[in-house]
Amino acid sequence: SESNSRRAVNRGYLGELLRLYQDWHRNDVSNNYIYIRRGLLLCLKYITNIQLGRETFLGSRGMEILFTSVQDCLSCKNLDPIITTATHILRKCYPKEHLPVVIVRSSYSFPLPGNASAEPPCEGSEGKWLKGGDSESEGEEEAENDWDNEDVEGKEEDCDLETDVNKLRSKPVLDRSEQELEKYEALCAELFQNFQELEFETEEKKNLEDRTESLTSAPFHFIPNATSVKHPNCRWRNQSVTEMGPDPGEQDFKVPLQSWRKEEQCIWNKNDEKRDIVEEVQDKDFCGEEDPARSHVFALCSLLKDAAWYKKMFYPHCEASINPSPEGRLESSDIVRNLLEKHQGDIPFHNPCFYAARAICVKSIPGYRELAFPDFWGHQPPPYSKPVLERKHGVQRDKVLDDVRRLIQPGDVIGRTVFDLDDPSSLSSPAAPGCLTFFSKFESGNLRKAIQVREFEYDLIMNADVNSNQHHQWFYFEVRDMKSVVPYRFNIINCEKFNSQFNYGMQLVMYSVREALQGRPRWIRAGQEICYYKNHYRCSAAAGGGVRGRFYYTLTFSIKFPHKDDVCYLAYHYPYTYSTMMSHLDILEQNRNPKKVYWRQQTLCQTLGGNPCPLLTITAMPESKNRDDLEQFCSRPYVFLTARVHPGESNASWVMKGTLEFLVSSDPIAELLRKCFIFKIVPMLNPDGVINGNLRCSLSGDDLNRQWLTPSSQLHPTIYHAKGLLYYLRSIGRAPLVFCDYHGHSQKKNVFLYGCSIKETLWQAGCMVDTAVVTEDVGYRTLPKILDKVAPAFVMNSCSFLVEKSRASTARVVVWKEMGVLRSYTMESTYCSCSHGLYRVSKPFK
Repeated sequence: SESNSRRAVNRGYLGELLRLYQDWHRNDVSNNYIYIRRGLLLCLKYITNIQLGRETFLGSRGMEILFTSVQDCLSCKNLDPIITTATHILRKCYPKEHLPVVIVRSSYSFPLPGNASAEPPCEGSEGKWLKGGDSESEGEEEAENDWDNEDVEGKEEDCDLETDVNKLRSKPVLDRSEQELEKYEALCAELFQNFQELEFETEEKKNLEDRTESLTSAPFHFIPNATSVKHPNCRWRNQSVTEMGPDPGEQDFKVPLQSWRKEEQCIWNKNDEKRDIVEEVQDKDFCGEEDPARSHVFALCSLLKDAAWYKKMFYPHCEASINPSPEGRLESSDIVRNLLEKHQGDIPFHNPCFYAARAICVKSIPGYRELAFPDFWGHQPPPYSKPVLERKHGVQRDKVLDDVRRLIQPGDVIGRTVFDLDDPSSLSSPAAPGCLTFFSKFESGNLRKAIQVREFEYDLIMNADVNSNQHHQWFYFEVRDMKSVVPYRFNIINCEKFNSQFNYGMQLVMYSVREALQGRPRWIRAGQEICYYKNHYRCSAAAGGGVRGRFYYTLTFSIKFPHKDDVCYLAYHYPYTYSTMMSHLDILEQNRNPKKVYWRQQTLCQTLGGNPCPLLTITAMPESKNRDDLEQFCSRPYVFLTARVHPGESNASWVMKGTLEFLVSSDPIAELLRKCFIFKIVPMLNPDGVINGNLRCSLSGDDLNRQWLTPSSQLHPTIYHAKGLLYYLRSIGRAPLVFCDYHGHSQKKNVFLYGCSIKETLWQAGCMVDTAVVTEDVGYRTLPKILDKVAPAFVMNSCSFLVEKSRASTARVVVWKEMGVLRSYTMESTYCSCSHGLYRVSKPFK
């Protein structure tokens, strides 16, 4: 008990326990008395549960004593009980520190419109909320409150269930006037289009149809280039509206941009919504001369500072013409030209020029001026499958002991800051000899600080979400100047989650520029000796969700880079940027068969940061312009799909990418779906968060999937107008048959759905259900059952149809209750592997 622990400390028993343990350790050479030695350690473990015990332990040189004894035991597996208990004590008693940052708040801030204000900044080492010191019961594990997932486990889930039948019943209500809904009519032009223009097909359009008709059923390898055909609905960038005329039915609803603009302004013409990016590349000659009208010039991050190896390897004849400037920007476009000549053009649905043309218009808080090479160049899937990483016995223990060694044997600790977003001088100063160079100021990048601990070990700190003190999980950064076949250890020291799939076989992903230029452009799973554990860095009350006494977690991994002086990118999961999405939509529109696929891309609204949020409409073209076919076209039920409301869930965008490619393909099932339904799709609900490298929130510092009850038109425009469009569809009697919001799950395997059911919620909560009073259509289970039969990664047993109080403001619950959509779902996709079906991991994790 706590009182006994205090009594033991006050009477000097702790020092005696250490002396006894040392004596038994020294004399028990045959390891015959392991349980006595462990019993002494257990006494120390309980005493150090209180702060006074930990302080006395440190003052008695307990860290040195236990560390030395553990080193003697590592070679004998029979001593694991002693090693485990001693390591637990060492972790608990390690002196607590604050994160080595000036403030825990994000390095990026964004001025909010009107009277809205973000949460106040929280200081790091000097915040008044830290004055209280350690919690007396810090030795106990904290209670988990996982805000990332759509589920809550065990008893916590049952306590969170909504048991008020009146609140569970569908109650269609409006949070705005009916007159305001009328403006969303422009986003449903398919309901009012008479298709008379089908009689007046131009020769150019017929030629395009002939080309697209010849595509295979899954046109995954058709990559347009600068000579691709022009889409009939697009116009040249410099062609006026009067020359072309406005696009009929394409008057997009716009929200006025906020007052903030970055220096490099990108003007969006409302009549230019369906512009041809191929023509833009031709007009602007992005890969050639710079457009003098634009001051925003991009450079390739990976080709800035040391171009020697790839110049020599790929085009030695032009080496003299390629000269990086002192600032790291390219003085010539020859590098880009020559690189694109080497591009194989076989990366599905990707074109570097398309990407660059889109990226140049992105508005970000840091004002990105560089492109990450993987996003620009593209990547292919590896030609092989890879099982999850099998974790070696004792790897976490070894990493913890290595951390303790910093305290016990600090002689080889360097402690040099090599990258710091809060110190601009560190970004431009040359790296020390033998030191890695880091960079993350590109789209979706996230790395705040890098500290060289030892020659081949680095502590990394992620940036919090914009206007926030928390949400650390997503990382994406560049590293260069490495040695080959040398194990580098990286420690990301400010993770917040209580557990991670990194403890169960997940690996991060790595992209090598040298490999890409040799014809292998791939993100690969990488990293060995991966583990995830609680560390000794205090988590502020603000960063801990208002809870004191919490600590950060460390994700540690070792990597052997394949090449010396390569440029590599490391990320939590396969990145999918906003520019990737926009260029992908351009390519899909170019490659669709306009005779069969109705495609309309509009702007739902402008984001808080001034970026367009696209809205897609996909369905089948009517068979003809006769009345029956047009009526069948207009009467098709809607399916409403959204994705990427949480920026760090990049896997949601990859699932959406596959959805879009399938829907516009000539696969017979895709054709049937188009003939039966009209698909309204918002492929990225949080563009600003994705662009600026956030994990969870938008620029307002809010989790947008907790704003669906009362979204603000100023602070949460994408949610406000997505909900408005759903309201409009319901008001005209066209509420969606299915609503599905794509997410990624950081702790579970497989793919599964969360839905909404009154009866299942009440039954799970143990409430009596009068079936005569509470009636419910069980059709919400139809889609999950179908997916369980046809989708190898989908697992019905992982699905849940419970309605929790804490999820009342999520898209799934609000669309179910307010719009009356029975089949309203959140679809979760794993970050790492499946435990069932065709994609089940081949080797069980130990």
